[in-house]
Amino acid sequence: MIQIDSKLPDVGPTIFTRMSLLAQQVDAVNLGQGFPDFDCDPELVILMQSALQHGHNQYAPMAGVAALREGVARQIAALYGRAYDPATEITITSGATQAIHTAISILVQPGDEVILFEPAYDSYDPSIRLNGGVPVHIRLHAPDYRPDWETVRAALSSRTKAIVINTPHNPTARLWTADDMRTLAALLKNTNVVVISDEVYEHMIFDGAQHESVARHPELAERAFVISSFGKAFHVTGWKIAYCLAPRTLMAEFQKAHQFIVFCTHAPSQYALAEYLRRDAHLQLASFYQGKRDLFLDAAADCGLRWLPSQGSFFVSASFAHLEAGRELSSLAFAEWLTREVGVACIPLSSFYHDGFDEKIVRFCFAKKDETLREAAGRLQRLKTI
Repeated sequence: MIQIDSKLPDVGPTIFTRMSLLAQQVDAVNLGQGFPDFDCDPELVILMQSALQHGHNQYAPMAGVAALREGVARQIAALYGRAYDPATEITITSGATQAIHTAISILVQPGDEVILFEPAYDSYDPSIRLNGGVPVHIRLHAPDYRPDWETVRAALSSRTKAIVINTPHNPTARLWTADDMRTLAALLKNTNVVVISDEVYEHMIFDGAQHESVARHPELAERAFVISSFGKAFHVTGWKIAYCLAPRTLMAEFQKAHQFIVFCTHAPSQYALAEYLRRDAHLQLASFYQGKRDLFLDAAADCGLRWLPSQGSFFVSASFAHLEAGRELSSLAFAEWLTREVGVACIPLSSFYHDGFDEKIVRFCFAKKDETLREAAGRLQRLKTI
């Protein structure tokens, strides 16, 4: 047998794989993994078919199709007031996870530290470790999940190479504020620390709030990779297509690695999205997903779970610590119990902490058909009788 000295010895199948499999086995409504159970705009499919039929089936340019990069530049300028040069400061990537991994790969040398906030999207920590870096975890606490800036200040050192931020935040559905961005900028002033800003839910902001993109804040944008996702914005997560923004010098280094990690991203998708982006379809996302959030929470309001605020993304979390059925259970055990006994799958927030820190909170995805949400909410009513 070949023996490999694993770089990720403690990593197995993700919690999303585990909970989706369990949901399938017991015929539960799956509100675990974050993807829609409805299709994209049929017009986008037509545009993809047109791209295929018009011969866009060979390698795309390494940095991305020019028309799509230009479309991204127009969108960012309109939304956030920052001009990115589509020729030198924008790269189309094979999903946001690839963009995050690429940014970490070009920054991190063995022993370098990268600050990240937990609970965190599960790709950050492994990407840092795969590159020989040291994740520095800063814990966020329920119910507000606000950064403790004195803890951040204390975590910064001469070994800090980057800081990863995520707003709207997965899994907590909270937003960073303009004050958060200004405080971070002040902390990083006169340092060489790069910001990696995961903004894949940027168009899903609720209740009239504003997305504080790093691109809005020049002092941060000048030291940042800003990453977002077409898959999230247009309900095509399976296309695995996203983009990365950065100042020219940072993007030049990013593209050096990008060309050897994937070289380029799926060409027909890029041509289809370049045309679709002209239609500003993303501008309807906030009201669309706020409607789904409200439908689900209204239907499940009195089920017994204590719902936490959802300011953005397509997630909402709930505390179960007060429930008779949950008092003796960990978040993972409760999520499995809820899937088996109530018929609704969710994700334990403890899975988003490197050490399994557990505040007895689980996350639900409401990026589902209305009938799926009503069915899930109806099943959750069983909690009142258990």
